[in-house]
Amino acid sequence: MELDRNRLTTAELSENAIAVLKKRYLKKNEQGEAIEEPIDMFVRVASNIAEGEFRFKDGEEAQQLYEESKENFLQMMLSRKFMPNSPTLMNAGRELQQLSACFVLPVEDSIDGIYDTLKHQAVIHKSGGGTGFGFSRLRPKNDLVKSTMGVSSGPVSFMAIYDASTDKIKQGGTRRGANMGILRVDHPDIEEFITCKNENDQINNFNISVAITDAFMEAVENDTDFDLTNPRDGEVMKTVRARDLFEKIVYGAWLNGEPGVVFIDKINGDNPTPQFPIESTNPCSEAHLPPYDSCNLGSINLERFFIEGRMPGEGSVDWDELRETIHTTIRFLDNVIEMNNYPLPEIDAMSRGNRRIGLGVMGFADLLIKLGVTYDSEEGLAFAEKMMKFVDDEAWEASRTLAEERGVYGNFEGSRHEARGDRVRNATVTTIAPTGTISIIAGCSGGIEPLFAVAFMRRQADMELPDVNPEFVRLAKARGFYSDELMKKVAEHGSVRDIEEVPEDVRGTWVTSHDITSEWHVRMQAAFQKYTSMGISKTINLPNDATPKDVEDAYRFAFSLGCKAMAVYRDGSREAQVLSTGKTRVGVQPGTEVEKEYVSLAEARNGRPRTLSGVTKKIQTGHGPLYVSMNDDEFGPRECFIVIGKPGGTAAAFSDALGRMISLAEKHGAKPAEIVHQLRGIQDGHPAGFGQNAVLSVPDGVAIAMAEHYLVEEAPEAKNLPIIGACPECSGGLTKQEGCVVCHSCGYSKCS
Repeated sequence: MELDRNRLTTAELSENAIAVLKKRYLKKNEQGEAIEEPIDMFVRVASNIAEGEFRFKDGEEAQQLYEESKENFLQMMLSRKFMPNSPTLMNAGRELQQLSACFVLPVEDSIDGIYDTLKHQAVIHKSGGGTGFGFSRLRPKNDLVKSTMGVSSGPVSFMAIYDASTDKIKQGGTRRGANMGILRVDHPDIEEFITCKNENDQINNFNISVAITDAFMEAVENDTDFDLTNPRDGEVMKTVRARDLFEKIVYGAWLNGEPGVVFIDKINGDNPTPQFPIESTNPCSEAHLPPYDSCNLGSINLERFFIEGRMPGEGSVDWDELRETIHTTIRFLDNVIEMNNYPLPEIDAMSRGNRRIGLGVMGFADLLIKLGVTYDSEEGLAFAEKMMKFVDDEAWEASRTLAEERGVYGNFEGSRHEARGDRVRNATVTTIAPTGTISIIAGCSGGIEPLFAVAFMRRQADMELPDVNPEFVRLAKARGFYSDELMKKVAEHGSVRDIEEVPEDVRGTWVTSHDITSEWHVRMQAAFQKYTSMGISKTINLPNDATPKDVEDAYRFAFSLGCKAMAVYRDGSREAQVLSTGKTRVGVQPGTEVEKEYVSLAEARNGRPRTLSGVTKKIQTGHGPLYVSMNDDEFGPRECFIVIGKPGGTAAAFSDALGRMISLAEKHGAKPAEIVHQLRGIQDGHPAGFGQNAVLSVPDGVAIAMAEHYLVEEAPEAKNLPIIGACPECSGGLTKQEGCVVCHSCGYSKCS
């Protein structure tokens, strides 16, 4: 197919989207420079995935299907109506050709099994995938090992080994791997598992969740005892009060967001292939997979199906266009299974046997706003159910059509689909996965989450100016309530819900995450779960003053509404949350008198770690080459070393002193922007370069180096999100969104 490149430029990607693509997705040469344009990436992906047509047809018919599919796939991505998961965008049509986002691996109760899985984890992380593990088969700590007459060290000890391996291997050579560790609530080591991340100093490459059973929730409800049994032989090792154990789970989640919960009986009750029981999920818990299965995901941008009305806030959904797009995406994702180069033969067999795919959505909050529907309202819930039922129904219909053309999935015999007489191509068709990065590319809100800010203050040169959602600006001008002063006020607040100058109906629809109570967050998750094959990746963000009882209520409410998993995050509950005052919040025991909720950042850092990572930049000055080394720790920028001139000389002494003072300032919480502001523009009469490229002095050169490394413009979505640490790529703020860790400044994410 001859491509009209002028037509292809209508992708309308934002500057932020282009920056993310250049950094993470586009082909690069050996110097790390992008050698393809975004449009070339979309063509590469569409062409490669369309080649799946040749697996089922021959000759002219196959060629015609290939051409049609290539065109449809390309237009779907160019119009930003659909984006596949990140590995597909990165790897389709390239040497790696690993297209899946995540996998689940078994952990057998033997040394051989444990270390075989460790090796398989390394292979998967190297290929760019994340991994989930169910550790519930492992015998408990101090249990007898007959082959050696020794004792077992238990599941948590082996999780630590898997965690250490993750530290050494980056996903696809670009980022550390993401893991999910799950242990059943009836395992004898469950209490050790629940508390293993309380101190935030170990197993940091894992999300952890407790596999909650219906029997346990019944015991909690009735306030009865609950047995913990040895998975090796079924022997009851300990009996506990169910509510006491539940309180420990709740307290861990209140303390720092760990553990989450997965309702394992609900998951297996809906498992379409019961011959392959589910023990774990992927790292963000939305893909429920048996051992060796994979998730092949993509998301539809719902905002793109809005039909404009006569006035802002009026309009409708183009259901016919949405139906056609859903059918095209199901074909796309089924082709991904064929074109995928799976990292292990066991994964290849299971993935092709079950043909699980997960079509999700993003841009939901954007669509609600355009329709004039309030997120936290009965109308919002009703629309969510209507939308997801439509997506799920049409996805299954597309899978039935593919089954007629290509046949049912390999493990159809013994499945629930066979029992119902429902001939489908795929065991599952829908899930709501994290869209942190692909939603940036698509230019929409993430997943089913509400907006995180209507506006924010962006630093430009020496000023801070309001940067407001362009749709909100358009609405404000059309409705006649726009003013520069109001936009600045909105940017300073992030939300409009309490700004009286904004009309009441607009305040109702333009809601942000922290405007919404946990109850409505859970209800929205349940509304989507009702018509989703697998699960929902969503974070219930709670205010800092939320109590353990609030967390307990959220978990119990989620169970009662039929949710399959739940993760909460209380603002400020991670010790690494650095506040604007340069102080750090520390964990507080519930029900105790608190004399000091904050400690100084220097005290929290408690000395220099043995190893820190960072970058060194070379800047040419009028005094010779200047080398500026900038290192970070878990709290952010930590130290700066400056080298110029020969050791023992005046220039060397000056630069060393400057570096020490910058390091001292950073240790106590000084921000790079503040340091740059102080140093930029200092002159000493010996500049290097001309015009805007001039380096005016050594301090000016240091400021230039720090600005290049640190000062990435803040993204609007980050305004109201709780910051849980520093981004390893840009040192911006990491936040919890859609059940995942994401940086809205540069697009870094562990999940998408």
